[in-house]
Amino acid sequence: MVNFLGSYTYTVDHKGRVNVPVKFRKHIRTDEDDTLIITRGLDGCLFVYPIDEWEQIDTRLRELPVTRQNTRIFIRMLSSEAVAVSMDKQGRIALPRQLIERAGIETEVLIIGTLDHFELWSPGEYEKVMNESGHTYEEIAESLFV
Repeated sequence: MVNFLGSYTYTVDHKGRVNVPVKFRKHIRTDEDDTLIITRGLDGCLFVYPIDEWEQIDTRLRELPVTRQNTRIFIRMLSSEAVAVSMDKQGRIALPRQLIERAGIETEVLIIGTLDHFELWSPGEYEKVMNESGHTYEEIAESLFV
């Protein structure tokens, strides 16, 4: 089972490449495939899924009723910006320029493990989103685990 945990800050090089944390690599590399899907996330970040986790997302999206306008729009928005990448021998992935710009990532990227995938953030945007949530950790926990 995939289990991305922790947060890491890395530099994005001039070619748009960023290191994948070593602890994450064991959940990505397999004998068959080390493909990752990078796409638009929520709250201003990018989502990064190992291919097997992405296939589960794909299955769930295909089960949604395409007769609903929000379903069609969401699938278009998510899929049109999704890109398949592989790690190089140094454990880096190349981030597409359009996605770097969408997330406001400049020279640094904050990588946050979120269980089945990880998120790529502009450090400033992450801090802003977390500070503006309006709830404490305890309040959110209470609302989820009642």
